[in-house]
Amino acid sequence: MKIKKIMSLLISMTILFSVGCTKNNSEDVSNQGKIKIYTSIYPLYDFTKKVGGDKVDVTNLVPAGTEPHDWEISTTDIVNLEKADMLIYNGAGIENWTDKVINSLENEDIVYVKTSEGLDIHTTDVNEDSHDGHNHDGTDPHTWLSIKNAKKEMKNIKDALVKEDTENADYYEKNYQTYAKKFDELDKRYEDTLSPIENKSIIVAHEAFGYLCDEYDIEQVGIEGLTPDSEPDPARMTEIIKFAKDNNIKTIFFEELVSPKVAKTISKEINANTDVLNPLEGLSDEDIKNGEDYFSVMEKNLQSIYDSMK
Repeated sequence: MKIKKIMSLLISMTILFSVGCTKNNSEDVSNQGKIKIYTSIYPLYDFTKKVGGDKVDVTNLVPAGTEPHDWEISTTDIVNLEKADMLIYNGAGIENWTDKVINSLENEDIVYVKTSEGLDIHTTDVNEDSHDGHNHDGTDPHTWLSIKNAKKEMKNIKDALVKEDTENADYYEKNYQTYAKKFDELDKRYEDTLSPIENKSIIVAHEAFGYLCDEYDIEQVGIEGLTPDSEPDPARMTEIIKFAKDNNIKTIFFEELVSPKVAKTISKEINANTDVLNPLEGLSDEDIKNGEDYFSVMEKNLQSIYDSMK
């Protein structure tokens, strides 16, 4: 009798162990053969997912709802990168940690993709760049807010995937061409919507929209400089209020990931509205749950800019 009980117990344990292994193996199989990629900021995560499709496993390093300018990479992130196939980053100053990571990783097989490679990077006078007293590096990292630049950055990602995974080159190329067309259509909508407007000026939370503004002949005035890291001093507040009054500004823009307090203070002073203009540095959890992406957010940005000027 005891032997039967023991045998029954052993059989039960074997079944439970087998079920557990099957579950774990099925989870592993679901990602087998996929290129393991980490991206530095949301736009690159979105572009990589769109081009890579079901051939890639993509993780964005900066958590949803986190402002990336001051984000610091963690030890856990470093450990994960040691097992990654590819790290896709923007460059041009948005990430303050890439050099440290690239120099310290022991993963000799990881492919580094700098998506701003080959773009015309805006530079500014570091003494004039920031209105908050901080010494920035004099480059504007927000390259993806030019739709033409965003298309080129997606192409850089596509080219890296084609080189890494030649067997699926046609798959990546087809996906890229689908979205390249969407970039062109979006660019045309911006041009057609904004070109008839004569006086085009916007006041924004920080000077993230330089590339976009240059494309469509818009004057940008930032409450902050290239990074939204502190409140402006009284002199800067006075300058902004004067500019708003002189240019009949009807809307003060703020960002989801940055406190709207200063924008609302200025709007009350000049009796203006406030609205969100999203620099796409990162999406909130709510945005992600609602299925927002680069294209939907840029459509909303276009509507907000147009409404502020009409």
